Amino acid sequence: IQSPGNVGNMRDIAMDSLEKYGVGVIDPSKIFDFYNDLHSYLASNGVDGVKVDVQNLIETLGSGCGGRVMLTRQYQEALEKSISRNFKENNLICCMSHNSDSIYSSKRSAIARASEDFMPREPTFQTLHIASVAFNSFLLGEIVVPDWDMFHSKHDTADFHGAARALGGCAVYVSDKPGIHDFKILKKLVLPDGSILRARHAGRPTRDCLFEDPVMDAKSLLKIWNLNKLTGVIGVFNCQGAGRWPMKQEAEEIPAVPSGPLSLSGHVSPIDVEFLDDIAGEDWNGDCAVYAFNSGSLSMLPKKGILEVSLTTLKYEIYTISPIKVFGQNLQFSPIGLLDMYNSGGAVEAVNCIIDVSSCTVKVNGRGGGRFGAYSNTKPTFCRVDMKEEEFTYNDNNGLLTVKLECTGNFREIEFIY
Repeated sequence: IQSPGNVGNMRDIAMDSLEKYGVGVIDPSKIFDFYNDLHSYLASNGVDGVKVDVQNLIETLGSGCGGRVMLTRQYQEALEKSISRNFKENNLICCMSHNSDSIYSSKRSAIARASEDFMPREPTFQTLHIASVAFNSFLLGEIVVPDWDMFHSKHDTADFHGAARALGGCAVYVSDKPGIHDFKILKKLVLPDGSILRARHAGRPTRDCLFEDPVMDAKSLLKIWNLNKLTGVIGVFNCQGAGRWPMKQEAEEIPAVPSGPLSLSGHVSPIDVEFLDDIAGEDWNGDCAVYAFNSGSLSMLPKKGILEVSLTTLKYEIYTISPIKVFGQNLQFSPIGLLDMYNSGGAVEAVNCIIDVSSCTVKVNGRGGGRFGAYSNTKPTFCRVDMKEEEFTYNDNNGLLTVKLECTGNFREIEFIY
């Protein structure tokens, strides 16, 4: 029997069906044997991990089994023990596990779904999905790696979803039908070797978004921040006008939000990125180079400076925030990364500067191939990639320095000599 609190939220067909038709309970003392038999069989047939869904069901089955807390703990411990025995690298995704018993009982489970499923045929769920994962990650990101679910690369909202996952600090996976893919989207997320430019933390709303409603108030944009090794990143999403929170309209008797595209304006600032000082290093002068992914614009901002942004419904912009380092007397330099990847700055591994009597060499260790960008207040004399001299372009108006990296191999050493 579901509680009023459970049914007062979004109804779940799985829980409704189980309440109507019933479900069996495996003796808690034997649940490890069940998991181990199942997982060992799967592993022997080449399966390398599992997703365990509807985990919150256990809280409704505790009667006669020691109560929901004890039952959940026994099931979760048995699950984690079986995963450890049968699969490498703790390959488990927990799902529908937001009940407090599951959260507190998870000792080894590293990944958990942070929101409702991606529903390709539900147009009103696309903005809800992005906003709810971001807000739920504010808590879940301290406990697990939030899972953003799969999405379709060939879908009306694929670009919107892909951008969000690039900021989520999560795994990236798609549920495309075989042969039906949009490689333009996938190439913004995945490097040729199959790895991704994963951000360091769970993507969370910026401070000024925490008490706003980016789905239904018809005025607020959603901003999600994250960090890379040497850069920050902010994604701005217009989630208005395309959905509503479950039960909110009925509970508060508020009118439905306008349907159709809704254009909104807001701003971004380097100060939106938490802990930016920690990655900036000693050579930071307090200013940042800010690169906009979609527009390709490059701006210089002080730490508390702002950029205006305007977006229509289901549109986004991603800003790479790169602290400007000062080398020597007057060289200002900041890496941006792979300009054609959503999370450009995720491609930057390290930056060092070597100064001698006759020259100054900035060395950047990077990943992947494609257009690599950086800000420099001065045009370099020449550029080397993996010890081979390469052509580069320099924009005198905004200081954008660009060099094309081959897509063979993964790690690069890029040198700009001044």
